[in-house]
Amino acid sequence: MPPPALPTAIRVIDSHTAGEPTRLVLEGGPELGDGPLQERLGHFRERYDHYRRAIVNEPRGSDPLVGALLCRPHRPDCQAGVIFFNNVGYLGMCGHGTIGLVASLAAAGRCAPGPIRIDTPVGPVDARLHEDGQVDVVNVRSFRKARQAGISVVGAGEVRGDVAWGGNWFFLADAHTVPIALGTLEELTGLAARLRRAVNEQGFPEVDHVELFGPPSRAGADSRNFVLCPGGAYDRSPCGTGTSAKLACLAADGKLEEGEPWVQESLIGSTFTARYRWHDRGRGEIVPTLTGRAYVTSEAILRLEPDDPFCWGIVAG
Repeated sequence: MPPPALPTAIRVIDSHTAGEPTRLVLEGGPELGDGPLQERLGHFRERYDHYRRAIVNEPRGSDPLVGALLCRPHRPDCQAGVIFFNNVGYLGMCGHGTIGLVASLAAAGRCAPGPIRIDTPVGPVDARLHEDGQVDVVNVRSFRKARQAGISVVGAGEVRGDVAWGGNWFFLADAHTVPIALGTLEELTGLAARLRRAVNEQGFPEVDHVELFGPPSRAGADSRNFVLCPGGAYDRSPCGTGTSAKLACLAADGKLEEGEPWVQESLIGSTFTARYRWHDRGRGEIVPTLTGRAYVTSEAILRLEPDDPFCWGIVAG
């Protein structure tokens, strides 16, 4: 627990992208300097993690909430910088969060329709705000690391799936025996949690997201997914980095052509449309573009009072 501090006000804008919430910190967050975003993320984690807990954990936040700290960009070709975080730690990139970031900046009068380049800890990300509110996000290079790895899971036998990078590390597999539906949320969460532990123990300790797939429930979609996030919450959106990882696997298998749209449906029925271009076909690296919409839900001032026993958030365990 950090030492008591003077009352602090943190100005935020909340949004949701396809159902998944983002909280953008406009003012009052920790001062991390002017170095590269990866370096600043390290400062955030090592020195100011109590701010992360205060912003996204209960009693001010919730498990699904992703925080986005607006930063001065380090790269001269970027107009904004961002560090994403959640209830248990930090994210290299966040697709739904980037869409929420752009929508929130527009609501605050800080960007207009057109292109915007964003500095992140895993590299620059290009986005475009359209007049109708849709946002395109050109994500970081994505690729598959392992194809159809066999993982032994207690209670489920062997599960085969791909390990891929889309800005975060994913294990992607068909759900098979458990339908992708809100009615099976408890079963999906339990299976994905056991699967993640097994994947980490059986050769892939970097994986912190699990993405399970089934047939779509709505016309025009190609697939429906369930994504378990690092903190144990499920992604309400189709997951931008997860969809990028999926495209990398489809491209590697020759199941999706360059430029062909892929409509990914989420557990709650919302969708992202995604396409890719090859970055390095020989290495299996693609550059995905995601398209989705975010809606601003509130603007607020978070108050951090030094005599509040839960000033810096409720920490599980």
